[in-house]
Amino acid sequence: MEYNTQKEKLINGEYGRHIQKMIAYCAGIKNRDLRNEQAKSIIHTMAMLNPGPKDTEDFWHNLWDQLFIISNFQLDVDSPFERPDKETVQKRPQIIPYPKHQITFRPYGHLMESIIKKVAEEEGDAKEIVVNNIAKHLKKQYLTWNRDSVSDELILEHLDTLSNGKLHLSGDFQLPSTQSILKDANEKNISNTKSNKAKKKKKKKSNKQQNNPQNQQFNTK
Repeated sequence: MEYNTQKEKLINGEYGRHIQKMIAYCAGIKNRDLRNEQAKSIIHTMAMLNPGPKDTEDFWHNLWDQLFIISNFQLDVDSPFERPDKETVQKRPQIIPYPKHQITFRPYGHLMESIIKKVAEEEGDAKEIVVNNIAKHLKKQYLTWNRDSVSDELILEHLDTLSNGKLHLSGDFQLPSTQSILKDANEKNISNTKSNKAKKKKKKKSNKQQNNPQNQQFNTK
């Protein structure tokens, strides 16, 4: 019995070992015209294995790129698109350092703390409204971590700490109750869930129509 670990390395698992063998066979064909025809047939097969809209140029461009990559850039055929550059494809991406920020209160995150510090230095008539909205947002954010409850005094204490004592609520402003915030969040989640289900159902129906052999049209230019 021959195990996959004993076989040639699989370059792209999305298309499987049979496609890779077809491409290797195609690369060994000496007649260029026959090799071109075989390459187009492989592209058609790859298209059937690849879900998604097939009426865009990017879709077919990507298939031809994958054809050359799977052949380890050994396949010499006429492509309707510019061949991918081996060095560019195999070049390792630059390592992006993970951002390190000192967060005072984790429920609010670094960006929210930066906004509070920025608003604390601003002046103007709209500042009072902005501060009230920030306080409401802090309570909402805190409740995503602790779904039970949070006192308004704790939120005001956090606001005071993050702004270095520069931001305060207006005297007559009241934070929304925990119950109302959780109710709004629950209704929003239900609405998003229904919307996502409708989108998935529509996408599934669209893919089914596109993958129907009677409706498929291959355009290899």
